[in-house]
Amino acid sequence: MTSISADLAPTGVLRASINLGNPVLAQGTPDEPAGITVDLAREIAARLGVPVEFLCFDAARKSFEAMVEGRADLCFLAIDPAREAEVAFTAPYVEIEGVYAVPTDSALTTVGEVDSPGVRIGVKQGSAYDLFLTRTLENATVVRGSEGVDVFLAEGLEAAAGIRQPITAFASTQAGIRVIDERFMQIQQAVGTTKNRQPETVRFLSELVEELKANGFVAESLQRAGQSDATVAP
Repeated sequence: MTSISADLAPTGVLRASINLGNPVLAQGTPDEPAGITVDLAREIAARLGVPVEFLCFDAARKSFEAMVEGRADLCFLAIDPAREAEVAFTAPYVEIEGVYAVPTDSALTTVGEVDSPGVRIGVKQGSAYDLFLTRTLENATVVRGSEGVDVFLAEGLEAAAGIRQPITAFASTQAGIRVIDERFMQIQQAVGTTKNRQPETVRFLSELVEELKANGFVAESLQRAGQSDATVAP
């Protein structure tokens, strides 16, 4: 374990990059973060016998940048081909869904209909669903902003993309907005580190994630955070 600790936390402190912009995975403030990603980081640090430091960001792309720039040792991001060139991922520990919000009077009722010419979709820049939709949409256009719902409202777009839980909360507080219940993607959240780590380090992370899924750690953490509708990955 000493060699793994030295490889994963070379400064003697495990620096964990936390995305507070995803309320399913992290809650609280930069000074007092909470949630499944924080719990996982603490458990990994405890297994390694080192202290943990949290670097908190408001967007996944910033969390990703901290990893690739060497400011963080560990990240908690959705698995995506655009990230896998830089990040060695474990298997997913939780799965969440990407859905669309549209104006109540919109003719759009299915995911397939959203991918139509002239449809503009607001997304959070650099998010898993931004990467996915940029790669897969054939007709609709992605419009990026600091928050997908904000650019959707500000520019009068035809749809907003996001994670089911916050998109549902958004629609419940905005008159004239509804959610298309069908998901457009399943987002697989995993633990990641840089690809220059030793194979045994990546194996340690992968095996630990499987252990924490199997023994109820992940499910209990989600429950404590009020995110019991998130699905523990198989």
